[in-house]
Amino acid sequence: HVQLVESGGGSVQAGGSLRLSCVASGFSASEYYMAWFRQAPGKEREGVAAIDHAGNTTYAYSVKDRFTISRDSAANTLYLQMNSLKPEDTAIYFCAADRCNRQLAGGYSYWGQGTQVTVS
Repeated sequence: HVQLVESGGGSVQAGGSLRLSCVASGFSASEYYMAWFRQAPGKEREGVAAIDHAGNTTYAYSVKDRFTISRDSAANTLYLQMNSLKPEDTAIYFCAADRCNRQLAGGYSYWGQGTQVTVS
């Protein structure tokens, strides 16, 4: 069955970096549109970055030039490199996958369980 498992979250000081990973199983990630979302306490879930089949990427304005989304097709893994982290980046980060190109909109078919990122 389809499964997405995130890892790489943690606590970091402002200005630091983290790399999140999302291992996909039960499907070929290269055949799906994939994205990272986040949800901070008391706030709605928001799209952070998305990648399509050709490797084209889309970023939320708040993370543009600081975050980089990428995928390793051989490892069936999605990544999110986060640099210059700010306290407002604190959230649970989720990866998502869908056959349709949803970019940063919701409605993805498959979701991981999330990984906590805390920036102080």
